[in-house]
Amino acid sequence: MASIETVWTRIRDCAGQEFRTVNDLPFTYEVPGNYLRVDRTNRNLSRTNFAKAMEFMPADGPGQLTGRQGASYTWAILMDPRIRQGDW
Repeated sequence: MASIETVWTRIRDCAGQEFRTVNDLPFTYEVPGNYLRVDRTNRNLSRTNFAKAMEFMPADGPGQLTGRQGASYTWAILMDPRIRQGDW
């Protein structure tokens, strides 16, 4: 599996691009630091949140990301082919 450093670089590089939740809701995000901010909510999701969520990858849906903040967005980002790149 890829390291969080590699995955975070991919996440940062895809900022501003459209992603979709499991319910097909479009969203974008920005990465102003060691966290990202989703445009559909005022929620900030930390790099640590993604590192911990990676332990559950691949996941069938956001419900499998127990204890993770913004599970719908975290799952949508981590399971997207641009971020996964075949690593899980």
